[in-house]
Amino acid sequence: MKIMLTKKFPSQKEIVDSVIIGIKTAKENFTHWTADELYLSYAPAKFLTIHVSQEIAKLENSPELFMDASVADILRCSLENRKDFREYMKTNSLSDEKICLTLDERFDHKSDNDSISRVIMALRNGVRNVNETNLKEIEKICILLNKSNKDESTLDYGIFAFYLDISSSARKKAKTRLNEIIKSFNKVVDKYPNLKSNFKGGEINIIENIGEWCVACYIIEPNLD
Repeated sequence: MKIMLTKKFPSQKEIVDSVIIGIKTAKENFTHWTADELYLSYAPAKFLTIHVSQEIAKLENSPELFMDASVADILRCSLENRKDFREYMKTNSLSDEKICLTLDERFDHKSDNDSISRVIMALRNGVRNVNETNLKEIEKICILLNKSNKDESTLDYGIFAFYLDISSSARKKAKTRLNEIIKSFNKVVDKYPNLKSNFKGGEINIIENIGEWCVACYIIEPNLD
């Protein structure tokens, strides 16, 4: 059964801008509350998720937001045939892990099982180097988004958003680290011919004699043109 999507869902630009603003707001709040000028990476779990959710919720026609939705639930709410989620997970060796934030269509629900997922999002704090955990998260996003035609799934795109901070004594500067991280993500996405990626943010902020920080949004989406 083909799922008809509404035209009220926010644009990708609106969502990405909200993510970047949300993480920057988290940085400003953490600095103000703790007087720590750099290390947002010390913040509690879900600190980024809550701030990003608040920014997205401010959008006109804001989507429904779900923290820590399971892979199974996301597939059940995005595949053309909802019953195929178990086979999809088995075929693609997906475990039933959690996704930081999922954005769904907003409409009057008629049951507990009629949600429509549109965007998946991983939010990571203290990302400073290429590491296997983050590469696996990129791989998981790719698997969830991969499709040969647009009607196979309602998922539009995925975002891996992160905060990077380093001290001024670090030998490898933030820009070099950021380039290495993006390059490693590109290698994962390049394995999927039906996917493409782009990058937003990444402006390096320098705090004299303390360190550097930046906010980055790595976006993955189907390439079906």
